[in-house]
Amino acid sequence: MTNLAIAADGLRKSYGDKVVLDGVDLAVPEGTVFALLGPNGAGKTTTVQILSTLVPADGGTVSVAGHDLARDPDGVRGAIGVTGQYSAVDKLLTGEENLRLMADLHHLPRREGRHRAAALLDRFDLADAARKPAGTYSGGMRRRLDLAMTLVGDPRVIFLDEPTTGLDPRSRRAMWRIVRELVADGVTIFLTTQYLEEADGLADRIALLDHGRLIAEGTADELKRLIPGGHVRLTFADAGLLDAAHRIVGAGAPDPDTLTLRVPGDGVRAIRDLLVALDAHAIDVAALTVHTPDLDDVFLTLTAPQKESVR
Repeated sequence: MTNLAIAADGLRKSYGDKVVLDGVDLAVPEGTVFALLGPNGAGKTTTVQILSTLVPADGGTVSVAGHDLARDPDGVRGAIGVTGQYSAVDKLLTGEENLRLMADLHHLPRREGRHRAAALLDRFDLADAARKPAGTYSGGMRRRLDLAMTLVGDPRVIFLDEPTTGLDPRSRRAMWRIVRELVADGVTIFLTTQYLEEADGLADRIALLDHGRLIAEGTADELKRLIPGGHVRLTFADAGLLDAAHRIVGAGAPDPDTLTLRVPGDGVRAIRDLLVALDAHAIDVAALTVHTPDLDDVFLTLTAPQKESVR
């Protein structure tokens, strides 16, 4: 049986009469990436805050890294690391000083703290900037330093709350590489993100949170199969061929302006049968593209518009 790094049952949280989390269940296997998606205000950050002991839950049971959240919060804190939406580095200190400060906070022996700081600076490609103030770092460098500071305590579970927000594509990919390396070392990553391609590329499992409730969960491929809408887009050389193809196919939505015909279906057999039918009537296709539902489609279809904002 797979060991769970995080297990939550019936997690609930309200602020006054505002229900933020309404009976959330989570099961995150060790050594995996679990992504929690949802609209702004869906309750993602509140979930991270509860699981990382920053705010108390109103109801439900939670176990993190084998420690009961209610009975042993110190055990949870000793096993986790948290990288929030905003960098926690001290901009007046150098990168090296930030890491040594974290080592002191973890009560590491002086020599071990220096060794760990040097190793992390090297691992995160920050060695050349180790003695420069963190305030001079680029956004991507500060996020890497922030994550390096999280790793000083050698956590088994890391919460990454929108860690790549505001980063350029190169810096974002650098963070993705680091996440994959951490998971390969056996670390569990609990990720919230607004970038759906990030979840698609990194997460072993994805859960979709909306209005404080989990409305879908599975692998990226499993979630995509929940949504209809796959189609083939055929492009023709002139309007006559477009009209003829539309009559032969007997379905789809023609667009005379772009000379395209959008036909429902994205399976191999459907595409093959479509091309065979057109070829039998000597209808040449200038171009063909296949669209399958992606996580954007899943997100937009399953999440309702937010009428009220929760935390």
